[in-house]
Amino acid sequence: MTPDRWIVLVGGLVLVAFIVWFFWLKRARGVRAAETSGGHQEVMVLVKGGYTPDTIIVRHGKPVRLNFRREETASCSEKVIFADFNKSADLPTGETVPVEFVPDTPGEYEFACAMGMFRGKLVVE
Repeated sequence: MTPDRWIVLVGGLVLVAFIVWFFWLKRARGVRAAETSGGHQEVMVLVKGGYTPDTIIVRHGKPVRLNFRREETASCSEKVIFADFNKSADLPTGETVPVEFVPDTPGEYEFACAMGMFRGKLVVE
């Protein structure tokens, strides 16, 4: 093989390895909810092309308040659904909407938009 073919081969393998790592192996660390003086665990979640942060860490047995602020007009992001907690909220553009609940059982719970295109995870410790 000529040197230019080796360069293309190695470059392609590096690119494939990066894609595998980025889409399947990378683990989000998550953001730990801040405890307020009122006893809530609170996080601000920006809705713009997805949820930021998309992994939130909270403690079980304490009230959680997730403040969603939608900064886009895509119809998919109009609603957030917490199926495991029987909670959902409409998210008007430009407004902050709190979603409050008490997670009693440790585990990982997903939240998503109505179409399931935007996804996030709530880690309850």
